[in-house]
This record gives sequence, structure tokens and C-alpha cells, in this order.
Amino acid sequence: MEQFSVRRFVYAVVAFAGMLAIGTVGFHAVTSEGWVASAYRAVVTTTLTGLDSKPAGTGAKIFTICLLLAGVAIFLYIAGAIVELIARGVLEDIVGERRRRRAIERMRDHTIICGFGRVGRRIGEEFIASGHPFVVIDTNPDSVAAATERGAAVVDGDGTEDADLEQAGLLRAKALVASADSDEINLFITLSARAARPDIFIVARASDEAGARKIRLAGADRVVQPYSSAGLQMANLVLKPQVAAFLDVVSTAEGEELRFEEIEVPERCGAAGRTIRELRVRDSTGAMVVAIRKQDGTFDATPSPDALFEPGDVVIGVGTADELRRLEELFAPREAAYVG
Repeated sequence: MEQFSVRRFVYAVVAFAGMLAIGTVGFHAVTSEGWVASAYRAVVTTTLTGLDSKPAGTGAKIFTICLLLAGVAIFLYIAGAIVELIARGVLEDIVGERRRRRAIERMRDHTIICGFGRVGRRIGEEFIASGHPFVVIDTNPDSVAAATERGAAVVDGDGTEDADLEQAGLLRAKALVASADSDEINLFITLSARAARPDIFIVARASDEAGARKIRLAGADRVVQPYSSAGLQMANLVLKPQVAAFLDVVSTAEGEELRFEEIEVPERCGAAGRTIRELRVRDSTGAMVVAIRKQDGTFDATPSPDALFEPGDVVIGVGTADELRRLEELFAPREAAYVG
């Protein structure tokens, strides 16, 4: 449709230029006026601005009538293209806004990304690869365009206003990521989100330790310093290249290689109250349990075969996508999820 409208404008310009040329030659022929006077008469006739003097002679009058009618046709043609562009643009904005609002209203347990710059886009790509729903809050046109291209729902704002967070579905969200380039903005985002949702999980970005400390005090559960993280990763690539390579493999959601997954043990689960040995986790799923986070927040980083799974525990597993899927099925919230 857009290309069609552009073509309409091109055709109109070409037709207008053609009418000027025809009018100039025609008036020169029927009125015996000079080329400049004929061109002037053609312009004022074609543009419907009127004539200084009536054309003399029947031929000149008929030619003027034809040129006037052609000018009206070209004007209506251009006006139609303009009205079409305006109407379609307004309609698309209205329809697009309604679709976006409905899409966000249907979301549950999604993540809100405040700031879709380089860091935010990388987060979004991981969410897309994992199939995790998210909403973007940003005002930068480039960031909004990048989020839209990735199929994300976008709220025009910076996340510091309660209305922005409410529109992004904060009350139904699972987590919020404050990934703006400014520590000050991330601080205000964290304060606003924590005040509206005391129980939401918040991850925020900070440029240095001083900013990280303030953002933690504002209520962030986790604070990430990209420069420090990048420096640590680069150092590990030199000092512990194989460890770094393994962590790269398991920390991304791409491909069929190993990855980490966390699974909460529900109360109504056949695996609750049983040990790794009893469940034969490795034999039955292929995945490996590398850690168990207990309800009190402590970690069993090297769980033994006799480690007990209790309701509320979070199991950290590593394996391929299929192996982790079977591990999730093992802890599915149903009676007798596993028969030993």
C-alpha cells in the first residue's frame, strides 16, 4: 500500500509536468503568444489560480477548458493520495495501539524490560530464544523500532512513571529488568516498581559499584555491572578458558548444546520427599542436578545422591533441551509424578 501511494505521487508529478509542457506548447500555438507568456498561462490554468485575461478565440477557449479539467483531475488525484496516506496512518496507529494493549493485557508471568539499548536487546534476544514473553518500555525511536522488529509489545515511556509500568502489566509480571543506560533512571525504575509490586523480582543495571549499592538499597534483587562482568569474563577466557567455554555453552538458549535450567519443586509432586538416588535422576532424564536451592536461601552446590528434594526447593539442572524437559516432567505438579 505504501509503495502504491508513492507511485500515485510520482504519476501525479509526471502528469503535472506533462500538462505544463502541453499547455505551454498549446497556448503558444493557439494564441501566438511568446513562450514565456504561454508557460505562465499554462501554469496559472493548470494550478487553478485563475487567468489575468480571457483567452481570445474559440480554439484558445476550448484548449483552456481542457487544461482546466485536466488540472482539476490532477488535483483530485493528489488529494486522494494525501487523504489515503493520512487516513491509513491514523487508522494503523489506532489499530496498532489497540492490538498492543490487548496483547499486553493477555500476558501473565512476563518480564518488563525498561530500556532496549544494547543490553536490553541482548536480553530480549535470549527471551525470544527461550520463548519467554516480555514487554519493552522505551522512548528512543531506534529502540522502539528494534523492539517492534522483534515482535515485542512496546510501551512509550521510560519506566519511571507508574502509568508506564501499569500499562506494561506490572501487576501480572514475573520480573522487571531495569536496563537503561543511566543509573539514575534505573534507580527510579526500581523504586517505582518496588513500591507498586513489593514481591516482583527486579534485576537492574549499574555502571559502577556506587550506583549498584544505591540501586540495591532502592529494592533491586540483583544488580549487574556490564563492564565488571565483561572484564571478569575476559579474564576467565585467559586464565580458565575451558571453564569459560563451558559457561558460555550452558548460559545461552541457542542451539542444542547444554544449558542450565531451574525447576521449583511443588508440594503436589511425586518427587517431593525423595532423594536423587531414589529418583534415578540421571538415568531417567539424562540431566544432572548440579545444585539445590533450599527454602532458607542456602545452596547445596554439590548435592550427594542422598540429597532430599523438598517442596519449595529450586533444582538447578544442566543438560540438553530434551533432557531438561524430562527433568521438568519429573517434578511436574501431579500425584505420583514418578513411579520408582
